[in-house]
Amino acid sequence: MLILTLVLIETNETWEKGLRTMKNRIKRYVPLLAVLLMAVLLAACSSNASEPAATNQAAADTASGNSENSAANGSANETAAPAAEAKTVYPLTLDNYTKNGEGAEWQTKTQTFDKAPEKVVANTQGAAELLIKLGLTDKIVGVAALYGQGDPAVAEEFKKLPVISKDYASKELVVGASPDLVMGRGDLFADADWGSGTVDGLNELGIKTFVQSTSVKGATLDSLYKDIEQLGQIFDVQENAAAYTAELKDRAQKLRDQAAVIGDKIFAYVSDGGDGAIATYSGNTDTFAGDVLGLLGLNNAFASVTGDISKEQLIATNPDVLLLSAYTGGPDSAQTLKAFYADPSLQSLDAIKNKAIYVIDFNQFWGYSYSIFDGAEKLATELAANK
Repeated sequence: MLILTLVLIETNETWEKGLRTMKNRIKRYVPLLAVLLMAVLLAACSSNASEPAATNQAAADTASGNSENSAANGSANETAAPAAEAKTVYPLTLDNYTKNGEGAEWQTKTQTFDKAPEKVVANTQGAAELLIKLGLTDKIVGVAALYGQGDPAVAEEFKKLPVISKDYASKELVVGASPDLVMGRGDLFADADWGSGTVDGLNELGIKTFVQSTSVKGATLDSLYKDIEQLGQIFDVQENAAAYTAELKDRAQKLRDQAAVIGDKIFAYVSDGGDGAIATYSGNTDTFAGDVLGLLGLNNAFASVTGDISKEQLIATNPDVLLLSAYTGGPDSAQTLKAFYADPSLQSLDAIKNKAIYVIDFNQFWGYSYSIFDGAEKLATELAANK
């Protein structure tokens, strides 16, 4: 019994000694454990805090992107087509143009649309055809200025349109169609007593205006893309606008490819000045047409000239190519060509020697619309055949 008691006492002392040792070790590691625990807790808090922070940043980035897109959509300098899924949020404010009388410079003027226009007057055939291409035939309540070939691709739709005048329409005719938007060629908005009426005058009547940027001096092919983009926004048909812009850009590239085969050439615009006498037009303000012709490697010999150009200047410059505009009610192009080629005073011109006078359609080149591609493609084919 004594022996068992001694064993138990010794065992108990050993256990207590081990327990004291363990406690001492735990005490020694408590600070370290506390630090580790704190680190774990901080990491968890940081992770939880970062999730809403990241979400907020993503939302901020999205908001910033939307803001930038809205600003770009409202800018007259924006040329890129909007995303196909974009939808217009009204009211929509866009930069457009106004001017005070003939000879004045175009100035920026904003137009605000509370909704998509329902009744549109197109002051030229080309403007109406562009609206048709965007699927907006039913919005057109009037068209004017039918001065050239129409686009066969939209001919059936075009027949549905009310023609308020085959010539340039007066303000009375335009306003008489009760439009909520008048769009088209800029020069027809320049005078209060001629054409569609001024931008400011129409706006004062509560009629919105859209001057095609292609018809403003300094315009390029990108101006056409911008017009299509902005019309897509105004009428909330961005998907149609984006798809059509992509199609036109493909056609532009094909023209560039053809130019590599044709080679660079100098050209001049000519017309029948009466009785078959040649007259030369500088085309210095027609920068849109000039840019598209540039796709073919054609450069305007008189692009920087203002005022009249004499026959002597034409002969001295000796362009490779002459472009003769044909329009409804104008001189017979075949007779004009015959007279030019027979004119003894023009025989030194390379364009006469090489039979390089080409007839271009007025509506295609001065309609300030997509139909210029039709004219340019036809011209490219003729140039290649005469190479």
